[in-house]
Amino acid sequence: MKKTILLCLSILLFNVVGLCQNNVELLDKYVESARNQWQVPGLAITVVQNGKVVFSKGYGIRELGKNEPVTTETLFGAMSTTKAMTVVGLAMLVDEGKVNWDDKVIKYLPNFRIGDPYITNELRVRDLLTHNAGLGNADFLWDWTPELSSDEILNRMQFATPAYSLRSSFIYQNIMYLVAGKVIEKASGMSWEKFISQRLFASLGMKNSFPNLALSQKYQNRSVAHFDIKGKIQTITESSADQIAAAGAVWSTADDIAKWVEFLLENKDANGKPLLKPETLSELFKPQTMVTPSQFYPTQAITKPHWMTYGLGFFQHDYRGEMVNFHTGSLAGRTAIIGLLRDKNLGVYIFGNLDHAEVRHALMYKVFDLFAFNDNSRDWSSEFKKLYDGIKEQGKKREAETKAKRVLNTKPSLPLTTYTGKYSSPFYGTVEIALVDGKLKAIFSKNVSAELGHWQFDTFMGAWNKSWDGESLFSFQLSPVSADVVSVSVDGAVLNKLPKK
Repeated sequence: MKKTILLCLSILLFNVVGLCQNNVELLDKYVESARNQWQVPGLAITVVQNGKVVFSKGYGIRELGKNEPVTTETLFGAMSTTKAMTVVGLAMLVDEGKVNWDDKVIKYLPNFRIGDPYITNELRVRDLLTHNAGLGNADFLWDWTPELSSDEILNRMQFATPAYSLRSSFIYQNIMYLVAGKVIEKASGMSWEKFISQRLFASLGMKNSFPNLALSQKYQNRSVAHFDIKGKIQTITESSADQIAAAGAVWSTADDIAKWVEFLLENKDANGKPLLKPETLSELFKPQTMVTPSQFYPTQAITKPHWMTYGLGFFQHDYRGEMVNFHTGSLAGRTAIIGLLRDKNLGVYIFGNLDHAEVRHALMYKVFDLFAFNDNSRDWSSEFKKLYDGIKEQGKKREAETKAKRVLNTKPSLPLTTYTGKYSSPFYGTVEIALVDGKLKAIFSKNVSAELGHWQFDTFMGAWNKSWDGESLFSFQLSPVSADVVSVSVDGAVLNKLPKK
């Protein structure tokens, strides 16, 4: 009888091992095929299941025109998948009794202000992590002025007027995670960068992970950012999120990030000990707020979730009866995604070096299908490629419709010199409109500018100096009582003209 049981167990184990190996081979072929379908120069993927790395590999090259291959030791940007790391940093402080999820933010940052006294007073630490604090997107603060410090960004938030009432809706908001990083600094006495490096990366044995671009520069085996510019994929200059580091500045490798994924599934540090109390870790994955369809991913058109929520640092939805916790990371020329099926003890992380190459979603669901459901029937890459190609075509159509509405044969109301000068807003900052070689130029900072070509009447189309940023409309408003310009609107952001000295 015992021999029969042992024989059955041996056969079962053999079948499981064989099944796993087969899925590894299937995934390996699928990743390379999908990478080529989406024309991604290079990517890296790691899969963790039941406490072990069951698949990890690099594909393609680090930079077009060169032959250096992507490996599991190649450095990529983690971007907004950094957010969950900031949450775990706060969770450590919760376990130590130094922070409470529902403490008021002003307890730690008494001088922090939002342009609404009620939100300022009622904003809780938890609200910093759930994108429902009432604020609209404010990424222009670090995008227009890369030289702006994190403290200056926080100071500008006192002029941010609410887009909706506190906790009543959902708009993705990076700046609140910057605030969360400042709470970590205040409660721990360490900078966010030092805290994440020493308390998180070191604890998990992540030796080749860095809290910002500046510190990552010493690492040689690194990928290069790529962008599809007018139908041609090419390298672009590196973007930085260091100003809002707690929201998206981490850099890592497939080998290192596997340890992060394993922790999120197993709650163990490099020595096999729990890093957090179980109840504290579970708080990350409790739905905190509903996500509106307009703020969720276009993939919902194909995955058709019954519900969409946000936890602490993770988007969430249902898939095949299981709860998915996931998050993407995006910065000019780079992508990342983490996906967890915690009840299946399965996680995947994917890095890429082509801007918004949504093959990342396809590979996440392929991993789920293969390793959680032993199903290889669906070609996610082709389905998502069709979806996103359609979205791109819709964008081109809208752009053509906008151009078709342009009123031709108009001219500015005033001489171009009249539009020159400095325009300012306490929230949006300052832009200088100068006349350069007979054309208007908008100068936001040392490295951010746009050349303005006349569009219609007193509106100009600005072509950003970083061509991958596209174009923006600059509309000048004239004084009703004098021949002068009073303000300029840049994609809806209004800056008032300052008197000339």
